[in-house]
Amino acid sequence: MPRRTIWGVDSAEKVTSNLYNCVVDHYGTPRYWGRYLQTIVDETVGMTKQEIQFLHEKGIKIIPIFMFDRATGYRHGRVIAHNALAQARRLGVPKGTYVFANIEKDDDVDEAWIRGWVDAMFPSGYRPGLYCNPDQRDFNRAYCEAVRNNDKVADQTVIWSRRPTPGVTKKRNAPNYNPAKPSCSANVWLWQYGRTAPECRINTDLADARLLKNLF
Repeated sequence: MPRRTIWGVDSAEKVTSNLYNCVVDHYGTPRYWGRYLQTIVDETVGMTKQEIQFLHEKGIKIIPIFMFDRATGYRHGRVIAHNALAQARRLGVPKGTYVFANIEKDDDVDEAWIRGWVDAMFPSGYRPGLYCNPDQRDFNRAYCEAVRNNDKVADQTVIWSRRPTPGVTKKRNAPNYNPAKPSCSANVWLWQYGRTAPECRINTDLADARLLKNLF
């Protein structure tokens, strides 16, 4: 029997009352909203404490996302994790929250980086997440090798899958939960099934209900 899934959204843009109202009017009220921890010029607008307060007043949980340049090398994985943790603490993100590394370039990732990210996150009190395309060959190979080399990778990590993409829908018309998964053990608890909504600048997601207790 499939687990209960929860509908939400994510955006590279700041959540304003206009964007929030656009989402509610056209798609539905999200239970969570994915947002970036830092600003990257021409890519993302980092969230602010005021934005966090706005979302929390609406009863919406937040998924923290960290963007970076590449996902190769054990030491680099640890450095990126420490940078992400610094940003999370700056914004008051509580321990116990999943922080997702945004792995956009699926062919620029290795198993050492994944282990470094998890090893640095594990003792911090925060939880490691990976936003990725799990069935892409290079990511799948790197992730499954990391799982073989470190049990914590499969046990502690949640994967946010961005494939397949059947398309943006209203909350009530969301598809059955069917994200792409790696070929080895993995907690694929989040699925970005729709990208670049036509009415609002957001993507649409489904989450395994187990994830919600470790958002903030």
